[in-house]
Amino acid sequence: MKVRRFFAPTMAEALKMVSAEMGDDAVILSNQRVEGGVEIVTALNYDENLAREQVSTDPSGEAPSSGRVAEMQAEHHRRLEAELDRSRERIREIRERRAVAGSRAGHHLDVPLDDGAEPETEPDPQSGSDVTQSALDEMRAEIHSLRDMVRQGATPASRMDGASEQRLAERLQEYGLSPELATELGRRHGGGRLDAGWKEALRELARSVEAPAREAVDTGGILALVGPTGSGKTTTIGKMAARHVLRYGADSIALVTTDRYRVAAHEHLFVFGRILNVPVRVVDETHTLDQILDELSDRRLVLIDTAGLAPSDRGYQEQLEELANSRHPVQPHLVVAATSQPRIMKSTWHCYKMARPAGCVLTKLDEALTLGEVLGFAMETRLPVVYYTDGQKIPEDIHHAQPGPLVKLGVERLREVRNAESVAAG
Repeated sequence: MKVRRFFAPTMAEALKMVSAEMGDDAVILSNQRVEGGVEIVTALNYDENLAREQVSTDPSGEAPSSGRVAEMQAEHHRRLEAELDRSRERIREIRERRAVAGSRAGHHLDVPLDDGAEPETEPDPQSGSDVTQSALDEMRAEIHSLRDMVRQGATPASRMDGASEQRLAERLQEYGLSPELATELGRRHGGGRLDAGWKEALRELARSVEAPAREAVDTGGILALVGPTGSGKTTTIGKMAARHVLRYGADSIALVTTDRYRVAAHEHLFVFGRILNVPVRVVDETHTLDQILDELSDRRLVLIDTAGLAPSDRGYQEQLEELANSRHPVQPHLVVAATSQPRIMKSTWHCYKMARPAGCVLTKLDEALTLGEVLGFAMETRLPVVYYTDGQKIPEDIHHAQPGPLVKLGVERLREVRNAESVAAG
């Protein structure tokens, strides 16, 4: 935001000056009659929200109106200019005292007040003046700082940092992070240049997204995929099973489904079993989960597919208790679609966290516009990301998750969105 103050004998002349120097986009913050004419304070790129942060609280204790915010911003600009004038006067006084002190011939201190250049000559170190070079340097730095604040219409550095934090937070929201998480990362890393803060924020995101060093199909055990309908549980099980068969063969793996609530719900899983030559077992009224797992105890990996049920469905609680109360070490993993809205992701987490998920699988990354939403979910829930999927091909489109490449993929996706928007805008 650029703030300027104009003086003229009449209001018409002042407005002409504003139009000539600031253009038609200038916002008038205040106007008042002064000795000899009128004074107008204007601003370019005026942001009322940022201005509210920069100005002090209204004495009434109530939130000031838009007009009052503009007036307070103008008053602040006047105070800055007054302080700048006082600092310039102090510099002049120092120069005069320096001259009176009798510096060596030809040596004099010239402190520029406008271009910010360094003095061409140094003061005589043997001078009897009580003004030191360090004091002059401090004064000059103060002049430069005040002048920059006047030009930018800003308050001290903390306020400038606030503007940088806001810009970084906006970019992180564009990446897909929630406003709360973007604001927090912006506050931590927005104190300097935008690009540097952006990189640091992405590094923290990568550090905060957990992922196991070894793949689940290599570790083995009993893994159950839980999550809402349509999140991709069955397809993901098919991909994980194919990945395991390619490495260890079909004799060391088995598939199980607990979905006995929907008609023909397990047919998709049976198709995978026939293709991979892997046994598929169904939990029903005659075969409990523990009985089936007892029979499959010799298998290196058992993958359990579950029904995507809402909390209102009759089998929701039964299914989760079945997993939690098993005498076998079942490891539930929450399946989250990257195309889900952040609110849906949070609702899914609240519905299934009672199952105590050991990790999560992120699906449908190829269909999501941005990836910040699902990465933010993994960061906030602290669920290790075991796999992510980005297509329908089996087993090519399932990948062992690594935080750094995932965050980088999110940056590439953001770039693609921006390019598409540019093309659409012509």
